[in-house]
Amino acid sequence: MRKGRDAMKTTYQYQFYPGTNQKLTLNHWLRICRYWYNRQLGDRFDWWEMNRTKVNACPLIASISAPREKPNYYLQKQQLPVIKKDLVKVFHSGELLDFKQVDSTILQDVSKRVDKAFERFIVGDSKGGRSGKPRFKTEADYRTMTFSMAKDDWIKLVRKNWIYIRLPKLGVVKVRMHRSIPEGFTVKQASVTRKADGWFIQLMLEDSSVPEFTPDKVTPKWDNSIGLDAVLHEDVYLATSSGEKLPSLKPLRRNQAKLDSISRKRNKRKRGSKARRKLAKKEAKQHQKIGRSRQDFHYKTAHKLVRSAAKFFFHEDLNLKGLTKRNKVKQDDTGVYLPNGQSAFAGLNKSWLDAAFGQFFKTLEYIAEKAGAVVIPQKPAYTSMVLSYRNEIIFTDCGIRDYWDEQHSLMVDRDVNAAINLKKLGLDIFPSIKCRGGNLSIVGAIDDSTAKEILHTLHRAAKTPTPLVTACVGVGVCHLKIYQRDKG
Repeated sequence: MRKGRDAMKTTYQYQFYPGTNQKLTLNHWLRICRYWYNRQLGDRFDWWEMNRTKVNACPLIASISAPREKPNYYLQKQQLPVIKKDLVKVFHSGELLDFKQVDSTILQDVSKRVDKAFERFIVGDSKGGRSGKPRFKTEADYRTMTFSMAKDDWIKLVRKNWIYIRLPKLGVVKVRMHRSIPEGFTVKQASVTRKADGWFIQLMLEDSSVPEFTPDKVTPKWDNSIGLDAVLHEDVYLATSSGEKLPSLKPLRRNQAKLDSISRKRNKRKRGSKARRKLAKKEAKQHQKIGRSRQDFHYKTAHKLVRSAAKFFFHEDLNLKGLTKRNKVKQDDTGVYLPNGQSAFAGLNKSWLDAAFGQFFKTLEYIAEKAGAVVIPQKPAYTSMVLSYRNEIIFTDCGIRDYWDEQHSLMVDRDVNAAINLKKLGLDIFPSIKCRGGNLSIVGAIDDSTAKEILHTLHRAAKTPTPLVTACVGVGVCHLKIYQRDKG
């Protein structure tokens, strides 16, 4: 291991318990921050609309006056001293907001959030990925405020299970210390968040004496890598190239009945009533419970994979937006809507969202990085179709879950086979597949040692098939081989 130059940074989250007046103050601060965020975002949209010209047209009427300067982080932040001089009246509601009540670092951080959101929309991130158009925040969307200049002297007292932290313009708050702050770390930033079950504070800690460790370069080999296939079939979550199948949690499916019951009761209540707000809070807590259980499941599954001592994890680069996208609307000549198959995919789309594979792979990347491992996405084209140890196209339909091989007396599982192919793809030993005249042809051969390793893994993970399943699968394979021979 070699040492890096940057200091170690980590973030700890605690729940804190503000008093009644402090809760009112925090909620009022959130209202001011939300207004300030929407105002800056609207100003940027206005500038773009006033100074935008289509590439295939020119404006017939040109403005005599020069266009105003493009809004950016520094220009919008410079408006704060002027706004603080007097109360700000909200146009649609008539309420008056006093910006002097909020800490200056919080308002400056709001300007930074707007700038980052707009930058990701216009330019994109370092990898070229661009976010969607920034949205105006509602009360449910804007829940976090950041003190960007936090210090160690904000912590006034530390007792057995409690920390007393003094926040600017708010006072001392009582924080539940479920784990102690490690020695040598200093507080650099503090953020407060309103959630369904209370208020939470995130402390960003830094220790310059602890350098970051970067792993030495390791070449991916068969023994130090694992392929991961996203299954989403019955109660299986992941299939690994080692022959293991990890179970699925399905938190949304398990809590769907209770969540629907609360939602139906809430919708029957009058809007703005106390009963409706109470049920809405209960519904939010149920959603929070589902989200936390899913996150806990992701962390436990990631830790289980990392404990296998593998240095490389190859997983499917899934197009999750496409998998959960609604089908295109179909209409006839008279405008009548036709069946488009959306109802057939609605349950599958919900299952993809419930599994949250995108969030899981990010969690796995985070856990693996701390253990010196690497997570590499792979394009999964044809990995679920090719037989891993013989380079033969077998699984042509998603309905074929198993394949019985008479030669090796082996029942091959579709998902484990796909995970092995992803591992081969990551190790650059997966064959190239060409499509000519509608027929798929495999170019390349597999060496005997790799085939023996794969067969050993499949034998270890094989299920004992029933005679009926064996006969049905065998007949299907026979028909497939005849079809391929005729086509070839």
